[in-house]
Amino acid sequence: MNPISGLIYAASITTLLTAPLAAQETPSHYDFETSDTLTEALVNFNTYNRKLADVLARGDLTEDDMEKIHEYTYTLEVALAKINETLGALPATLEQVHKASESHNLAALQGVGDVYLENALPLAD
Repeated sequence: MNPISGLIYAASITTLLTAPLAAQETPSHYDFETSDTLTEALVNFNTYNRKLADVLARGDLTEDDMEKIHEYTYTLEVALAKINETLGALPATLEQVHKASESHNLAALQGVGDVYLENALPLAD
């Protein structure tokens, strides 16, 4: 292997090993609301979307307005990630409810039914 190929190979390996760490370390210069549960995520998503809409409705935006929007996006991104994570698993959970009910498996139905409702009911509020 020539020296240039070796450097390219080393850089590629370094990038592959550190990329997951970089993705987890989202730099933030604003505090944001956490969304540990789907309910929290939905509240934050709705609250911060209203705040965003209020600022955008002002028309001619100032730099301060744009900074406010920038700040809101941190909470919105965290909330949306939790919503996507939870709702992404919901169809598979519902399918488990379907199969457990179809096979009259009461123990499985109660367990998976509780999980399904825990994640589905906050959507109804």
